[in-house]
Amino acid sequence: MADSRETLTMKAFVTGYPIKHSRSPLIHGHWLKTFGINGSYQAVEVSPETFGNFIAELKAGNGFVGGNVTIPHKESAYRLADRPDEIAQELGAVNTLWLEDGLLHASNTDGYGFTSNLDALHPGWDKTSRAVVLGAGGASRAVIQALRNRGISEIHVVNRTVARAQELRDRFGINVFAHSMQAMDEVTKDAGLFVNTTSLGMDGGDVPDIGFSNLRSDAVVTDIVYVPLKTPILKMAERQGYTVVDGLGMLLHQAKPGFEKWFGQRPQVHNTLRSLVIADMDRHG
Repeated sequence: MADSRETLTMKAFVTGYPIKHSRSPLIHGHWLKTFGINGSYQAVEVSPETFGNFIAELKAGNGFVGGNVTIPHKESAYRLADRPDEIAQELGAVNTLWLEDGLLHASNTDGYGFTSNLDALHPGWDKTSRAVVLGAGGASRAVIQALRNRGISEIHVVNRTVARAQELRDRFGINVFAHSMQAMDEVTKDAGLFVNTTSLGMDGGDVPDIGFSNLRSDAVVTDIVYVPLKTPILKMAERQGYTVVDGLGMLLHQAKPGFEKWFGQRPQVHNTLRSLVIADMDRHG
């Protein structure tokens, strides 16, 4: 008897509001073609008001095997999932959903994507005990969690509002320290990693000057923003002689676990895929 997977079209999605600029369909479409899988991955725009209905239909069996969730639905998806994993429970937000044994499971692969990108482009980045994270918004949570889980013993969060940074210490434990922007020079001293998790520099916006000279000479500066690919913060760091890692790989690597859950194959991030996404960014911004 033929494997039913040969005839069954497995369907996955990405949902957000808005969603039309998502590169996820391009990424997963490339992998579906590479593996020759008879499946689909589509963008579905869902408003916050109708997201609960969307999840109810997913659980009831609307043809999707699972999907990705992006802004502004990550926290709602966490609350509506039947089985969020430990990573998702600590974050209180998910980006990956899949149906298994009649239940909606959930995880957050952003931290995995973040560390996998650094592992691929600058192996050994984690041979430091001190990291600085700029920003204390929602995007910083997965980064801080991933750094702590990798064994970074001091994670210094710098934010305009110190209370927001303190909330992250309360959430993620004694490895995390909260600081105001005025403490930047002090906390960067001897740090081996600097991460921008804010929207500073997105789409080429203005960024205040940042001095990286107190970082270790072999430090890495990375940015989770990837439009533009080389952000103003990365350009500043590069001019000051530091190794930089762009944020595009985080987007590509975070997609891998979901694809495996939905379609049964573990994809890889190769230069071909990276080039496809960069070309799309050049066309559409």
